[in-house]
Amino acid sequence: MFGTSGIRGPVGTEVTASLALSVGRAVASDGYDRVVVGRDVRKSGAVLTDALTAGLRECGADVLEAGVASTPTVARAVPRTDADAGIVVTASHNPAPDNGLKLWAASGKAFDPEQLEGIAARLEAEEYDLQPWDGQGSSDPLPDATERHAAALREAVTVGDPPSVVVDVGNGTGGLTARVLSAIGCDVTTLNGQRDGAFPGRPSEPTRETLADLSALVAATDAELGVAHDGDADRMLAVDETGSFVPKDVLLALFAREAASDGDTVAAPVGTSMAVDDALATVGASVTRTRVGDGFVADRAARPGVVFGGEPSGAWIWPDETPCPDGPLAACKLVELVADRGPLSGLVGSVETYPIRRRSLEVADKAAVMERVRDRVRERYDDVDVLDGVYVDADGGWFLLRASGTEPVVRVTAEARDTARAEQLEADAVAVLEEAIEACSEPERRSDRDGVRRTEPLAPDRC
Repeated sequence: MFGTSGIRGPVGTEVTASLALSVGRAVASDGYDRVVVGRDVRKSGAVLTDALTAGLRECGADVLEAGVASTPTVARAVPRTDADAGIVVTASHNPAPDNGLKLWAASGKAFDPEQLEGIAARLEAEEYDLQPWDGQGSSDPLPDATERHAAALREAVTVGDPPSVVVDVGNGTGGLTARVLSAIGCDVTTLNGQRDGAFPGRPSEPTRETLADLSALVAATDAELGVAHDGDADRMLAVDETGSFVPKDVLLALFAREAASDGDTVAAPVGTSMAVDDALATVGASVTRTRVGDGFVADRAARPGVVFGGEPSGAWIWPDETPCPDGPLAACKLVELVADRGPLSGLVGSVETYPIRRRSLEVADKAAVMERVRDRVRERYDDVDVLDGVYVDADGGWFLLRASGTEPVVRVTAEARDTARAEQLEADAVAVLEEAIEACSEPERRSDRDGVRRTEPLAPDRC
């Protein structure tokens, strides 16, 4: 039920008021007595929030209502108010028909797998501690959540010569970024600034393709950079002063290099470009790789010596500030970097990048195929990591084979320091994957029993 980023899916089928009610009941019944609740701008969020709040209160939890607010705003409010948990009704960067719920621990970090398993078990068993009329929880507004977040952002950066910035809010909850940047002296222009859960301006997820309007506007004006958020503003991506999209791994490298110094470590998922390793090497720092998902990055970023965590999807974590990916904070940090170090295009150019190849192959049984891939790769390569998928550190590069968490495909990524080597690694990875797919699609196998040759169905666990 819970993916790497909570519950998400189409409203009315997978995500319903009944589900929200049950999640509220489960969270309160599991001992979370004081819970901050907020939601993004999606129209369905009002009904889901009402149901969620009813479930929490019905099982004795007191609710602090943050209203419509960014996900990092809600996450930050949890430790500040001494709450036991926080829940955001959001589908983040998913399209308008979707919604979901994301749970936050008392520290302001996403629920860890054990916490989620506890909630999922209650949901499965429908084991709720329903309270009598005089034991139900209260509900109080939390009107200052966004203002407190804004104040923390202003304190987190020092911008001596504020640049001009275009902020693409994406019709979501990221308007906070424009307000804070304006307050610290930036000349701010907003794009898609009206809150609208139908996301009429562009799709909620910021990508090179969906940020075409932002790129064009920055290129046509004297803006020094443009920043963009997804629907709940936990992500931030950027374009430079020429309107060129800043590659995600390069943005990660810039943030990491600025945050780290000699001996420090930065958390990033498997599949992160070697450009990040090389950028950190210039300041004597290194990368520790995690499973894919900002929750796993946040877990690693909480360890001693880890000064920054980033996922190229656009989730950036400064653990000394907050354990939650914070898009507005990332936007402020990038503005500070440009004000201090010069044009963003120049900063981007200072990060050496390498040829990278990506493709996906459709598979019928991801688990079986990936098991076969692991076996074959271990037979052929010495330096193999199976933390998340199958990662091979090969001479002059690497490749990663990883099953999608949402689609019936296995994704192939390969990178090397020259194009020929990247293409060779991609071909090697694809060959291994195709062999595994073929092996797992054989409908029958031959066997001999009692001297009689016959055919038998291939057992699913033996492909």
